[in-house]
Amino acid sequence: MTELTADLYDEHGEDLQSVATQFQSLGGRARFSGPIRTVSCFEDNALVKSILSTPGDGAVLVVDGAGSLRSALMGDMIAESAVANGWAGVIINGAIRDRVAIGALDLGVKALGSNPRKSAKRGFGTADAVVEIDGVSFTPGRTVYCDEDGILVER
Repeated sequence: MTELTADLYDEHGEDLQSVATQFQSLGGRARFSGPIRTVSCFEDNALVKSILSTPGDGAVLVVDGAGSLRSALMGDMIAESAVANGWAGVIINGAIRDRVAIGALDLGVKALGSNPRKSAKRGFGTADAVVEIDGVSFTPGRTVYCDEDGILVER
């Protein structure tokens, strides 16, 4: 990503949605962008793990965990798998764990916070459907842009 989100918004604001929720930047890469892939799940990260273990080709996985901070939807081993498989980043509307280890990885990570508690592994959830976070639609295939200022999504 070469342009900052503020500059992108100044140039193309009518074509972009801005996420107002104040996600924390927790990965080793503060600036990242790519085509959107999605997961919707609640306190169950089996689908997140499964998808991030496949080739990412520079995509960003957007995980709608309904804002739950009761358990982590990604830890260091899943994040390492994402790096190994070529994912640009992960945005989690929920919590992660292993913040220090994830912060050392070449992976963009935005999340609401952290919790050391593991999530369930039942495989509940849906993949590659439009998810809405804070009134912003994340449509698979469209582009998401992330940096220190926030998150922008193509309309």
